Amino acid sequence: MSSQPPTDTVAASAPPASNGTGGEPVIRAENVWKIFGAKADSIIGTPDAELSRSELRAKTGCVAAVHDVSLEVWPGEVFVVMGLSGSGKSTLVRTLIRLIEPTAGSIEIAGRNVTKASASELRALRRTSVSMIFQHFGLLAHRRVIDNVAFGLEIRGVGKAERLARAEEVLKLVGLDEVGNSFPDQLSGGMQQRVGVARAFAADPSVMLYDEPFSALDPLIRRDMQDEVMRLQQDTGKTMVFITHDLPEALRLGDRIAIMRDGKIVQLGTGEELVGSPADEYVENFVRDVPRSHVLTLRWIMRTPEPGEESDGPELDVTTTVRDAVPVLAASEKPVRAIEDGRVLGVVDRVAVLKAIAGEGG
Repeated sequence: MSSQPPTDTVAASAPPASNGTGGEPVIRAENVWKIFGAKADSIIGTPDAELSRSELRAKTGCVAAVHDVSLEVWPGEVFVVMGLSGSGKSTLVRTLIRLIEPTAGSIEIAGRNVTKASASELRALRRTSVSMIFQHFGLLAHRRVIDNVAFGLEIRGVGKAERLARAEEVLKLVGLDEVGNSFPDQLSGGMQQRVGVARAFAADPSVMLYDEPFSALDPLIRRDMQDEVMRLQQDTGKTMVFITHDLPEALRLGDRIAIMRDGKIVQLGTGEELVGSPADEYVENFVRDVPRSHVLTLRWIMRTPEPGEESDGPELDVTTTVRDAVPVLAASEKPVRAIEDGRVLGVVDRVAVLKAIAGEGG
């Protein structure tokens, strides 16, 4: 059985506490559909819309790549969409900026109504507010690295001196300030991907969309690029939507993760929520091999203190992972007190830790 979160665990639909922001989401998508096939828009709202993907294809010849998806992405959040090939994750992200036209639904980005935007408004949105990074980053082989980074600004009509100065600034940000005069084919695959990231950052967008950008890279380079994304997010506070089929990558990067299957979001929550309380057998199979002690925090396994426990024993922040709490607990005869903002929320004893590691829950 999957474990249940404590009563004060942040709800899956809430913004991550770590971003410290209030107000409106940067991205809001409501009831978004993308159906491929003839007369696709006539299917929505009928009983056919509730058929499984295979049944719908057999009956109508249409494919529901995105099925009635709603989500919100908050300022400074890294929001990961993951699923197997064909789950609809890349189609969903492309509908957000209408690289693929949604069949139905509404989408807002940075306060702009994307679904009602004109062609010129869409171009402006893509040039100024949203940058997208693909697996194949499409660098211009005949132009220097610094010119590749400045290319988006050049398209926008930014003067040469200004765009090159901005390109130099961003190259320094990603650790490539010494290769600005090189050409792409003189760089390694990982460095070329950094150039692609720098080009996206150069426009100073509100939102960064990553569509499986590192899946073709070697494992070590891929991990380095994940580190780079996390560092850039911390340094810049950019809102990021990251597409992947790789669960360890999703858990490493995401403040929240949406798992998709057959065009639907089957669970949306923090990595801890997905690992600790999978919504169904599909999600449970996804997270089965994840070491629970690496993901679950004290918040997940703590209990109410008994008399005397609240004022005695070692303290750890409630966000400490079970793995990191083990040495502290092993060195003490008393339970660990889980602290948030100087207040004891609960305590964690050795029994709770062993149960968490064994997969029995909190």
